[in-house]
Amino acid sequence: MTESKAQKDARMAWWRDARFGMFIHWGLYSIPAGTWNGKEYGGASEWLINTAKVKIKDWEPLQKQFNPVNFDAKKIVGAAKAAGMKYIVITSKHHEGFAMWPTKQGTWDIGHTAFKRDPLKELSDECKKQGIKFCTYHSILDWHHPDHTPREKYDERPEVKADFERYVKFMKAQLKEVVTRYNPAVMWFDGEWLNTWNHERGVDLYNYVRGLKPDIIINNRVDTGRAGMSGLSAAGFAGDFGTPEQEIPANGLSIDWESCMTMNGSWGYHAGDSNWKSTDTLIFNLVDCASKGGNYLLNVGPTSLGEIPAASVERLEAVGKWLNQNVEAVYGSKASPFPKPLSWGRVTRKGNTLYCTVFDPKIASIELTGLQTQIRSARVLATGKQVPIIDGLASPVIDLPDGRTEPIVIKVELDGEPTVVKVLPQQSANGSFAFLAADASITGTTAKFENEKKAIGFWTNQTDSVYWDINVVRPGKYKLQLEYACEAGSEGSLCSLLSGDIETQFTIASTGSWSTFKTLDLGEVTLSKTGKIRFEVKVRMMPKGAVMNLRSIKLMTP
Repeated sequence: MTESKAQKDARMAWWRDARFGMFIHWGLYSIPAGTWNGKEYGGASEWLINTAKVKIKDWEPLQKQFNPVNFDAKKIVGAAKAAGMKYIVITSKHHEGFAMWPTKQGTWDIGHTAFKRDPLKELSDECKKQGIKFCTYHSILDWHHPDHTPREKYDERPEVKADFERYVKFMKAQLKEVVTRYNPAVMWFDGEWLNTWNHERGVDLYNYVRGLKPDIIINNRVDTGRAGMSGLSAAGFAGDFGTPEQEIPANGLSIDWESCMTMNGSWGYHAGDSNWKSTDTLIFNLVDCASKGGNYLLNVGPTSLGEIPAASVERLEAVGKWLNQNVEAVYGSKASPFPKPLSWGRVTRKGNTLYCTVFDPKIASIELTGLQTQIRSARVLATGKQVPIIDGLASPVIDLPDGRTEPIVIKVELDGEPTVVKVLPQQSANGSFAFLAADASITGTTAKFENEKKAIGFWTNQTDSVYWDINVVRPGKYKLQLEYACEAGSEGSLCSLLSGDIETQFTIASTGSWSTFKTLDLGEVTLSKTGKIRFEVKVRMMPKGAVMNLRSIKLMTP
């Protein structure tokens, strides 16, 4: 389906302004809630069929048990609205194949349970009442349908009579029901990675759904161009936006994208998972996404009774309370004009106004590194109180109020379009320098900055690297120290620190956990001349699937 750039921009406009949405994973998997035959399985509960290798005939009886009598669309949509979310995406069908609406395509659906109601209709109607966009998730993968192949190894059903083309017709018939009955604003596909699904099928399905509803927005998982959990597709593949999963890109992107993330470790309700993210982390993720031009799709997993867990509700309320005072910095915002995230926080933009969000209450001032445009005013967004602007050595500095207990947003109004030049950090007067993870540039697909640990983590790709460019003003001999963490069982990676044409190799030892940071002496390095130099950490060998959590590298006078 072809459209002009102007037509696509008009179709995507509401979504680009929204910035914040609710993901809902709900299905039969909420009944076992991560436990099967008395054994609890970690990870995502909606994958329990797969992780516990459950036969379909043993999963099917859950349908008779499903009766979510406490499901209340008004409460769920209200919780999303209170959090400041602008759209809801609910699983119409996850990988278990169970339809969460009364479908006419067979009996594996909520219409053939004791519940008898239609939660998609109730949510769709309530979203209209409360002014939130209703959207649906739909899995291409289907562990239950007899015509879906290839099957998992533990699935004993023969594939001889399976007909994948027949399955595609079934899926399209279900999608037609969902689109024509509930009018979703987004169709969020998933489960596109098996070899029976290909680019041609993806393009065909994209065009089919757009044919049913021309203004619908469809994610890139309809096609096969997605590069793993980083979620971004190569050019030429179908889909309107990229879908990083459980991660946020290191820097801003020039394409439409949305990071989907859980509040704990599971998408579906998991009774044994209490590893909840803090409210501060959720706020950071929201602003981090917005500062890089993306959306944040935050998940909840209702119980088998249809209720959002209390821990999720508490966090949604807390995020909403903060966002209510700082909406201007998020909704309708554009990506930061700075070439990479600034170490003290994140920046969003609207025209000639910058919104600087500072998360650490101990930070007394912020530097707008490289900003050339004159500042007209700087105020606390929530209160309107002016804050002092100081002329720094190379860039403007803004003093922050004391006694802060939560993230603060400074609204900075400029005289014109923001112009930013790259400014290299310099050594201190005695030559020392700290290369902080927050200031690093990251290349690759998995490594990313983790705000809670103040470190670069998720370093699971050997070809990923991190680097810092600095301006050397005091040549000489310096000691090098690396601060890092590495869980037992993941140690052994051989790394190199490259400084100009000098290479220092070191091996990562265990520190006990990913949160236990220790210092490793790397010896000495001689910086022979002034000017720009790049310090870069590369991985030469990664024997156990992960490298380390890197917090800092320090350059110190002997």
